[in-house]
Amino acid sequence: MIYLDSAATTLQKPPAVARAVYSAVTHLATPGRGGHPAAARAGEVAFRCRSLAGRMFGVDDPERVVFTSNATHGLNLAIKTLVHPGDRVVVSGYEHNAVTRPLHALGARMEVASGPLFAPQETLAAFEAAVTAGTAAVVCTHVSNVFGYVLPVEEIAALCRRRGVPFVLDASQSAGVLPMSLRELGAAFVAMPGHKGLYGPQGTGLLLCGELLPAPLLEGGTGSASARAEMPDFLPDRLEAGTHNMPGIAGLLEGLRFLQRAGLGRIRAHEEQLTALAARRLARLPGVRVFADPDQSCQTGVLSFQIQGVDCEEAGAALARRGIAVRAGLHCAPLAHQTAGTAELGTIRASFSAFNTPQEVLALVRAVSALPGKGSWAGEEKIPRNWA
Repeated sequence: MIYLDSAATTLQKPPAVARAVYSAVTHLATPGRGGHPAAARAGEVAFRCRSLAGRMFGVDDPERVVFTSNATHGLNLAIKTLVHPGDRVVVSGYEHNAVTRPLHALGARMEVASGPLFAPQETLAAFEAAVTAGTAAVVCTHVSNVFGYVLPVEEIAALCRRRGVPFVLDASQSAGVLPMSLRELGAAFVAMPGHKGLYGPQGTGLLLCGELLPAPLLEGGTGSASARAEMPDFLPDRLEAGTHNMPGIAGLLEGLRFLQRAGLGRIRAHEEQLTALAARRLARLPGVRVFADPDQSCQTGVLSFQIQGVDCEEAGAALARRGIAVRAGLHCAPLAHQTAGTAELGTIRASFSAFNTPQEVLALVRAVSALPGKGSWAGEEKIPRNWA
């Protein structure tokens, strides 16, 4: 199988990730639950993971790196700390349901700061107009999970700082690809999954917490302050009720170490080359509409396209039968499709990782060209020699 669905989950992991998960199952207990070696080893692994994540993402205190089960978990913690029923919240036009559904459930008044695809200055202007002193919070994705569009989050965060509005960043598609610092953004929270660009296992995530004391979603045992009826008033224990996912945390630690060795810049360059190659070749096929940034200045390794006269879901299934894994439909982000004008049909999405190759991209193009109603494959593409 050629796996091109890393915006959902990076199925291909560094081998050390699987080894760490296996070892944790038999060697690690739970941090803070006992003075025996298995608990101590678990505490050490958890601390190393927090510390490395803190260094990578600009968190001065490792205790402000909270383990979550995914980015959705982290975003719920952030949103339900800051937002109350009736509050006005500004979001981008590219948000995932992990943002919009919690806001809807809370009864928040959601204002969309919308701008066209791959137009960061227009997006920023929309936020300038929407963010006022009466705004309870701004929640913004760093990168659209549908189109790979990199939003101008540094400028949006600076705007929020000037106007005294808490800023929450959804780094689901950027963590592990783009540089990002909680300290420099001055964000209240940054949420990220472990199983995408951090190359960790499913069921892992990180919430980076600013100076605010968050509200817990769950109450229960923490291994600390056990005589208290309330949850501890310190991090990370306040947000980590119950038993830790130590196999997941051990695997996530190895994913972070892989990123540290490989370098975010090198990974981003590789993914962008693959995206440009796919966009160029797919656009040559008759009836194919490709959503790509013309100069590649604000797009990462995510590419959406449509095929005239072919249902996206059917095309995705047909590609799967040909051994190519992509995602088709609305990608849990109907707001992004409404903004881009693709809500009626959805898109087919190819998304790349450090482990994909240009040969796999060309195999995708050949498979698309072979779908009913498509033009034939038009020649070969010379592959550059300097692939990361």
